[in-house]
Amino acid sequence: MPTVIGFEGSANKLGIGIIRDGEVLSNPRVTYVTPPGEGFQPRDTARHHQAHVLEVLQKALDEANISHREIDCIAYTKGPGMGAPLVSVALVARTVAQLWNKPIIGVNHCIGHIEMGRLITNAQNPTVLYVSGGNTQVIAYSQKKYRIFGETIDIAVGNCLDRFARILKLSNDPSPGYNIEQKAKEGKKLIELPYVTKGMDVSFSGILSHIEHVGRKLLKSGECTPGDLCFSLQETLFAMLVEVTERAMAHCGSNEVLIVGGVGCNKRLQEMMGIMAEERGAKLFATDMRFCIDNGAMIAQAGWEMFVSGITTPIKETFCTQRYRTDEVEVTWRD
Repeated sequence: MPTVIGFEGSANKLGIGIIRDGEVLSNPRVTYVTPPGEGFQPRDTARHHQAHVLEVLQKALDEANISHREIDCIAYTKGPGMGAPLVSVALVARTVAQLWNKPIIGVNHCIGHIEMGRLITNAQNPTVLYVSGGNTQVIAYSQKKYRIFGETIDIAVGNCLDRFARILKLSNDPSPGYNIEQKAKEGKKLIELPYVTKGMDVSFSGILSHIEHVGRKLLKSGECTPGDLCFSLQETLFAMLVEVTERAMAHCGSNEVLIVGGVGCNKRLQEMMGIMAEERGAKLFATDMRFCIDNGAMIAQAGWEMFVSGITTPIKETFCTQRYRTDEVEVTWRD
């Protein structure tokens, strides 16, 4: 029963988690929160991670009630993500691996989300919708790879929501997407927005430009409320995502769908996906904020799977890459 510690810091969440044989021993996390209307810059985010990483590491060991001697392997996020935060956390993981004399594994962030989702929900072979601030992909496993069936051709769905939250000056605490979700509950009026699916792919940048332009006019004239705009944006974006996910399920003959990534916490997205799944006689799997938002345990879990299947990363290859596609990784741990 190997024990693996995972370091995650690809965006504004810094998390360190410890997994032993499918059990989450600890999973502390801190978030870099900026003022309303502002995003987070790579340099400032990296400084945040550098300032907090040692206390989060200590907390992870304390909560798991183990010493570093009981750790069998170190896993860290190799990519994708923001360059400076990725490197600042990988540096700590690499240092710790050498100090503790342990093997190290570079993990694909997206695969971390998928493996965590599979562990927590017990989904066997689901079609995966991966939705976050940096990524939007429809994924299914086949022949030792996670295959991408469709994805965003411009910005991620989470980025679209975050940027609209900035326009409305909504708080970034706990996250812009969460605050849009709450605001959308006040919405009564559905405003027609562009609906952009292109085969299996989706596009969000035009919708963002449109709602920004039209929304300002409608708010000024009193024809709609911020709640109406949030409601309309969510309904349109999520309908697009459900459509392309259903198409992938039909192609794969799949009867399971798993939502992972930070936007996967959204109850309305889960509700819409659940309706589609029920109509198909399929089952929906989703997790809560502890595991769908970026966290260290998901990197530990993917690292655990890789370690058990005999994979480690030579120290000279423990670099980071901002572009690291889900379908680049050979999945040695699945049949």
